Amino acid sequence: MPFKRKSQTKLTVLSCLLIVTILLFSVRTYSIQVTNASDYTDKTDGAASVLTSVLKAPRGEILDCYGRQIAVNRDGYNVVFNKAYVKEDLNGVILTLVNLLEKNKTEWKDELPLTQKSPYSYVKDGDTEKLIKVLGLAHYATAQNCFDEMVEKYGLEAFSKAEQRKIMGVRYSMEIADFSISYPYTFAEDIPTKLMREISESAFRLNGVTVEVVPFREYTDTSLAVNLIGSVGPIFKEDWEEYKKKGYSYNDKVGKSGIEKWGEEYLRGKDGEVTYRLDSNGNIISKEITKKPVAGKTIMLTLDKVMQKSTQKSLETVIKNLKAEGGSVTAGAAVAVRIDSGKVICAANYPTYDSATLGKNYDKLSTDPSKPLTDRAFQGVYPIGSTIKPIVAIAALENNKYTNGETIRCVQTYTFFKGFQPKCMHYHGYMNLKNALSKSCNYFFFELGRRVGGLTLTNYFKSFGLGVKTGVEVDDSAGILIEPESNALSGDTLQISIGQLNAFTPLQLANYTATLANGGTHYRASLISQIVSYDISEVYETEKPEVLNKVKMKSNNLAAVKAGMLSVTEDGTGRATLGDYPIKVGGKTGTSQVTGQEDHSVFVAFAPFDKPEIAVSVVLEHGNSGYSAGTVVRNILDAYFFAESYSPKEDMPFVVLD
Repeated sequence: MPFKRKSQTKLTVLSCLLIVTILLFSVRTYSIQVTNASDYTDKTDGAASVLTSVLKAPRGEILDCYGRQIAVNRDGYNVVFNKAYVKEDLNGVILTLVNLLEKNKTEWKDELPLTQKSPYSYVKDGDTEKLIKVLGLAHYATAQNCFDEMVEKYGLEAFSKAEQRKIMGVRYSMEIADFSISYPYTFAEDIPTKLMREISESAFRLNGVTVEVVPFREYTDTSLAVNLIGSVGPIFKEDWEEYKKKGYSYNDKVGKSGIEKWGEEYLRGKDGEVTYRLDSNGNIISKEITKKPVAGKTIMLTLDKVMQKSTQKSLETVIKNLKAEGGSVTAGAAVAVRIDSGKVICAANYPTYDSATLGKNYDKLSTDPSKPLTDRAFQGVYPIGSTIKPIVAIAALENNKYTNGETIRCVQTYTFFKGFQPKCMHYHGYMNLKNALSKSCNYFFFELGRRVGGLTLTNYFKSFGLGVKTGVEVDDSAGILIEPESNALSGDTLQISIGQLNAFTPLQLANYTATLANGGTHYRASLISQIVSYDISEVYETEKPEVLNKVKMKSNNLAAVKAGMLSVTEDGTGRATLGDYPIKVGGKTGTSQVTGQEDHSVFVAFAPFDKPEIAVSVVLEHGNSGYSAGTVVRNILDAYFFAESYSPKEDMPFVVLD
């Protein structure tokens, strides 16, 4: 009997162990199949590989200081090859697609540097070295050698020669673009809606081809500040490797010039990802957006869109009117900046161009003698004539080389040097500083310049931002500045005292005028106000005014120079255009000499005189006399002070200009 009880005990223990084991397996199975099923789904779907593809993010926009649109995005259609869905008959699909685009007179990408028709030759300026390298041919391979190699490489034997050339152009373009599941290939961009529908209707015979809705850059006014806004374009072949390291795709558009280029790091969004799971035969098992794209940041400029347009129109009208009256004026530029920050409000050029037709007209524009592609406002350098005289006056007063109230007798010909005796425009007689600025007496400033010396003058020019880059975000010129080794007397000193020999940009002129008007604070010029979110609901960065240096000026010396500049507009050389202006304006006209041609017309101004807000410079090439530019100055002031007010509260959730 004891033996039987022992056997019964073992059986009971074994039974309990079995029950526990079954329960554990049941719980584990339930966990795998129900509770944590999502964690194991991908591991049991038969996927042999997982690949990702890029999902493009919209580019950030560019707005003016009040949030008005300048560069925006619109939806367009791209034809894209997606390798995950490409079947065996790739060549046939390409030919069908090419024929559709030909019928609709729509271009597609073909980067093969071979002519389209037999006998084949290399395309001028084409990257033939890359072609030969990709094909693995000897460096002396002919165009026909390359053609024959591609017929074999891409399996094109069954097609006619014309068809072979069309197909191989696409196949080669795909190859150099690293066409793969991770890098879909954009075959054609921004196609018409009608063609989009045709392709969609033909989807059954276009395996691997999709029409994608993508954002395209669009400019609300294709003539507005085109040099400053810049443009976007494809990645150049020579830059591809560098952009690839930064995560760009071959078909991406990047900033090529202006703010579009400067702001690339902000404007570029963060691309998303589409994840594909493939079986062992390469067939897609599943497709999922695993990372949503994030739109780029939006850049708010300091430019006022309304003032910019008004200034461009004024500049064009004045130049055309002067030409119609028989003048020799050929071109011009105008800039306005805020006195308390150096922020650029407007910067106009004439002649200019339309960015919408730049590609089509580039050859003509680039050879036009009037140079419409040149950003004269920021890169054009001009001798600035008598507009330099307020700085010369400050230098003389601050260095005790002239005492306010002292008179200097202008006898027209300055005879201090035997070998160089320049003349004043008139015989002025006895002149004090106020009258000398008002009447723009060269003799008076020959004398001040000689007393101060060339080296000291040059240092003052630089302290006001002349002859050095302004620090603005886009390309600008430092100008031309003579660098004397000492204050030794020379004829050059007399020349630079009246704005000759040296040459500066209209932007530098406006910024120098702002520095003088605000009491000596020299700000870095800027076009950027804020960096905000794509939907402008959040501010990431606000551009704070940056002080580059401060010019020391005694208040009484500054007041004396400003009084002279007020006299310029009230009863001096600027009276013709600003004498009756309802707001007091300080200004200075300039007539800069050009050998063998009509002089340039230059005008700088600031207003209101007592509490300055805006500084302006205008240059008219071969405009003859300084007052010719006065009309543009007046129009800019009108646009700033008297244009119908625009309330940023209607469009913006925050204040953008300090």
